[in-house]
Amino acid sequence: MKYISTRGDSPVLGFDETLLAGLAQDGGLYVPNSWPYFNNHDLKQMAELSYIELAQVIMKPFIGNTLSSTSLASILEDAYSNFDDDKIAPLKPIAENEYLLELFHGPTLAFKDIAMQFLGPLFEHFLTKKGKHITIVGATSGDTGSAAIEACRDRDTIDLFILYPYGRVSEIQQRQMTTVVASNIHCIAVDGTFDDCQDQVKSMFNDKIFRENCALSSINSINWTRIMAQTVYYFWAGLKLRSPINKISFSVPTGNFGNVFAGYVSKKMGLPIEKLIIASNKNDILTRFFKTKTMKLGKVYSTISPSMDIQISSNFERLLFELYDRDGSKVKNLIEKFRSLGEFSIDQSPFEQTMKIFDSASFDDNQTSETIKKVYAESGELIDPHTAVGVSAARIHHSDPVTSLITLATAHPAKFPDSVKKATTISPKLPKRLQGIFDKKEVFTRLENNEKLIKQFINDTLNKVSIK
Repeated sequence: MKYISTRGDSPVLGFDETLLAGLAQDGGLYVPNSWPYFNNHDLKQMAELSYIELAQVIMKPFIGNTLSSTSLASILEDAYSNFDDDKIAPLKPIAENEYLLELFHGPTLAFKDIAMQFLGPLFEHFLTKKGKHITIVGATSGDTGSAAIEACRDRDTIDLFILYPYGRVSEIQQRQMTTVVASNIHCIAVDGTFDDCQDQVKSMFNDKIFRENCALSSINSINWTRIMAQTVYYFWAGLKLRSPINKISFSVPTGNFGNVFAGYVSKKMGLPIEKLIIASNKNDILTRFFKTKTMKLGKVYSTISPSMDIQISSNFERLLFELYDRDGSKVKNLIEKFRSLGEFSIDQSPFEQTMKIFDSASFDDNQTSETIKKVYAESGELIDPHTAVGVSAARIHHSDPVTSLITLATAHPAKFPDSVKKATTISPKLPKRLQGIFDKKEVFTRLENNEKLIKQFINDTLNKVSIK
């Protein structure tokens, strides 16, 4: 399998090179040059596999000969050995033909762990093999940062810098990042929004000299391997509900479009998904697009589901690449228009393609709180605000009673205790992983949203590390 850029002007890479590169040199995102496909017979054969066994089958076509089957199995075993549930991603019914896919049983209690815990040892495997050291930079709206830190901490081949918007993540999310003691972990609190943090990361990759001097790589979902790892739980859930015999749809709370794009990839690979429902909070740029065929920037609002407080959905570029028959020049023109004018519109034909696959809906904080309250009253299940946005969207679009509807439960309710308690009067029990987190000392550096300052901090930090 080879990998190509969505903007069509970067070298074609192998899997290992794509993993380490993160972002393409032309600013685009890497995607496979073709999609593996599993037919109905294949799916039936895969139905009884464990999560780790299924992951090996799903991932192997993407990885090819760059990693042996034995090494892949070992890395996957390592990745998921620290999960609280041996199913990794258990399905839980909450109503008739309605399910939660719990993706929060990893070390940081959020869905990002499922990909990140795999990426950590995978990076180390290839870096050790090549005798290299890299600097990973990532932006987070809450959960990516802590998951990346947990995956990369104490790894000799990696220095990790995480940028997060100061004051715009929950206290627990912040402390999961800033209380980790490891010499290779560096947290930067940026005075700005998540989109500002993400722009800073992209500017570093677009600075060729800085990128090469620091040996930059990415662990955000702009890194293809994140998407690859996330496709597994779509297959896992669908096969558990006896797809393709039964119809399935997914509701996905998403801001950066990475999680739902993994669902799109799963459909391209043969999983017969009826609909992918995009669930947004007040930051509804994606919902507005799927109603108007226009992507238009708006204000970033702070909400009780902060991981979706985003206006620039980086992974949407990968979908554009598919909709425009993999024409990189057309994608590049749309992205440049978005950057200069703050909006773009797509043609009618690709828009009609999206409407066959996607539905969308957005909800404000009051509606989100009401859903948390209602789900608890109906099922006794506490859900976090992001999952509640997903359930809300699922219920709006669940018109076919024979279709099994699966909402991705993206975070443990204890990560957002104030919102959950306000909605239900119940305080979610703090898992053992989080106990004592409020007593630990925080370590982070607060910086202005200034490209020069942030790059200088990273350079200075790396120089100090190398001197030691």
